[in-house]
Amino acid sequence: MTTTVEIGEAVKAGANVRPQGGDLRAGDEVVAAGTRLGPAQLGALAAAGVAEVACGAVPRAAVLATGTELRRPGEPLAPGEVYEANGLILDAQLRSAGASVERLAAVADDEDAHRDALARGLEHDVLVTSGGVSVGPHDLVRAIEAELGVDEVFWRVAVKPGKPVSFGVRGRTLVFGLPGNPVSSLVGFELFVRPAVMALQGSRRPAAPVRAGEAGGCGQAERRTRPAWCARGREPGDDGAVELEPLAGQESHMIARAAGADALVFLPRGEGELAAGSRCAISGSPEGGQPCAEASGAAASVREGARIDGAPRGSICISRA
Repeated sequence: MTTTVEIGEAVKAGANVRPQGGDLRAGDEVVAAGTRLGPAQLGALAAAGVAEVACGAVPRAAVLATGTELRRPGEPLAPGEVYEANGLILDAQLRSAGASVERLAAVADDEDAHRDALARGLEHDVLVTSGGVSVGPHDLVRAIEAELGVDEVFWRVAVKPGKPVSFGVRGRTLVFGLPGNPVSSLVGFELFVRPAVMALQGSRRPAAPVRAGEAGGCGQAERRTRPAWCARGREPGDDGAVELEPLAGQESHMIARAAGADALVFLPRGEGELAAGSRCAISGSPEGGQPCAEASGAAASVREGARIDGAPRGSICISRA
């Protein structure tokens, strides 16, 4: 019996053959320096026969929340007390930035307690404190850090929420003091701490990307008091623009409202009304994630006017995409 095989079409030379050097050629860069190593990058290195690469060390970070009024979640609250949330927020943000974290026990407004806790925190690469950096009689952090040898680089920035941010150094330790209000602490971390932690690891782009956009449905956006405005983005329209819906309630203590946000909108200082369709800058999630998917690389727009009062500072709005 004779079997006949019919070839339906001509086979081109090289078809179904994977040539040597088809993915990379000798001398090509496999993964650029400063790249965060994810599954694809690790696979590319392994496929190229690279057994070891030099990486930035994981920064060791300490988190310290301060305030006599703080109680652990689940404990009963007395009048004038609140649950301590900032330590958990900052712990999660630091881990998402690639740091290993020691969360120190919250301390009361007592000099000795502050001194002992801060001394322990200064043994790390990064120390992030929450509360105690303003001008009240119980704001002890900056003075005691100075006693412990911290050289303060700056204190207070023209931004809200988060004006009383402080930053200093002791040796190789970076020391950040964030406000006690949770939204201020959350936003301050994204603006100041996350870029520093990323830079310590050798990141090529330590700062979160800022994209052009147009705010949407802004309501009352007070540019005089806010460089951050929390918002949620909506699906882009035919022109690729993303509408940003500002969250109701932009006060610095409203962490439950901020939990619904996935973008920060930067409002410049000034006066007047932010008209529908006005351009603004948008950045990543206030809880430390990537910029909202709908807003990534796209424009965003204001659907309704937003009142802007004159101010010496910019503002940040927390928004939903």
